[in-house]
Amino acid sequence: MENKEYLDFKAITILLALTLLWGLNYPVIKFTNQGISPVFSSAIRSVIASLFGILYCLRQKETLFHTDIRLFHGFMVGLLFGLEFACVYFGMLYTDAVRSVLFVYLSPFVVAAGAHFLLKGDRLTLLKTAGLLLAFAGVFAVFWGKPKTARPTMLFGDILEITAGFFWGATTLYIKKFMAQKVEPINTFLYQLVFSIPILFIVSLILEPRWIYKIDFLIILALFFQSFIVAFISYLIWFKLIHQYSVSRLSSFTFFTPLFGVLFGVLFLNEELTVSLMIGLPLVSLGIFLVNWRGKTV
Repeated sequence: MENKEYLDFKAITILLALTLLWGLNYPVIKFTNQGISPVFSSAIRSVIASLFGILYCLRQKETLFHTDIRLFHGFMVGLLFGLEFACVYFGMLYTDAVRSVLFVYLSPFVVAAGAHFLLKGDRLTLLKTAGLLLAFAGVFAVFWGKPKTARPTMLFGDILEITAGFFWGATTLYIKKFMAQKVEPINTFLYQLVFSIPILFIVSLILEPRWIYKIDFLIILALFFQSFIVAFISYLIWFKLIHQYSVSRLSSFTFFTPLFGVLFGVLFLNEELTVSLMIGLPLVSLGIFLVNWRGKTV
């Protein structure tokens, strides 16, 4: 499978669709949490998506699990993914959700810096650095300002969310270095989800004394959206992109996700459309343009 340094029109279109879905997932998760505790619902989502992944493997006659070093790499990917979500949900006990989104999306910096040192042909150029900084400035503009409800423990929660962003970036780099071109994307997908399930259930046992508050059709529909559309379809497509394209350029597009999350929050949760949102979006767009600029001399 060819490894492409730059994103073509097809990849950009797919990435925009993925980040739109991931942004929509935030209000969907918030709605689901009205009936099911968040970490437990995340574990259930991984179980359902894994079942779809196994059926996909059987249909395509792909190997479910390897018996060599690739199984170890799969375990490491699942461990990193599980730790990421553990930090996300632990952190949200102490800090606000909007701050969590901001700090988790520090992951493109981890990917860009890590790719510069660990991956061939994915150098951190001046333009790419400037683009990442502009994109992050756009996200920061959206979530500017300390909330009135800030607590002394907020710093601890912020640190956990930053750690989650690091684990997300580390997962992307690990996949690109040790698994791309060596396993099929569906295997990467399955390893991440299957090996993360025990971690998520353990975190849920620690954090959540009650798992289910109420169940109705809309909550089931929301959980299905998270499990099938997001965790199965979108993650599988994302892993296929990781196997084919520059991870630093792919990760730069994830800056769109929190912005879409805010937009969907305005549309579906009646949250305020702020001036900072209107400032942040063009900054993100310009940043992504610079990251994907084809000039190689800068």
